[in-house]
Amino acid sequence: MTDPDRTRADVGDVQPLEPRQLEAYFVLMEAVGLLQHAVEQHLRAEGDISYVQFQLLARLSDTPGPLTMTQLADGVVYSRSGLTYQAGLLEKAGLITRSPSPDDERVTLVTLTNSGRALFQNVLPGHIQLARSLMFDPLTDDDVDNLGDIMTRVRDQMRAKPPRSAGPRRRRSRPPGSAQT
Repeated sequence: MTDPDRTRADVGDVQPLEPRQLEAYFVLMEAVGLLQHAVEQHLRAEGDISYVQFQLLARLSDTPGPLTMTQLADGVVYSRSGLTYQAGLLEKAGLITRSPSPDDERVTLVTLTNSGRALFQNVLPGHIQLARSLMFDPLTDDDVDNLGDIMTRVRDQMRAKPPRSAGPRRRRSRPPGSAQT
């Protein structure tokens, strides 16, 4: 028989979130979800690219030279395999090029093409307008400063752990009795 006063949130040794923490968490997640959905719709309509692809183009447009796949994965917080897939789509569309590093054949360098830069420049104004109207218009300058400070602390706390691309890869489990090669 279960105790009617216990909820899933306080099972075990986990301290439940306070109501104001829970409210802040859900408001943040809803706002991020709404913003990402609107941005994704804009990017699909104006550039036929996804939000992740936009992030990759943005990272590449912000650097004077090529980036490694690892730098891109860490910068956009995306898995190795997901990044490889997205980079393949962008390369097929002629928006980026990938090539081996002259210094280390294990490293793949990614460069933005002129077409990629043009597409990024084409979708950027609408992206900025969307961010401004949905996120910044309802805020005061002090709100923006406070939000920036708060989210920087949260991000830095999350980034204190090694980036996903630097973490160990999970080994695939083998069926019992199968031989290793």
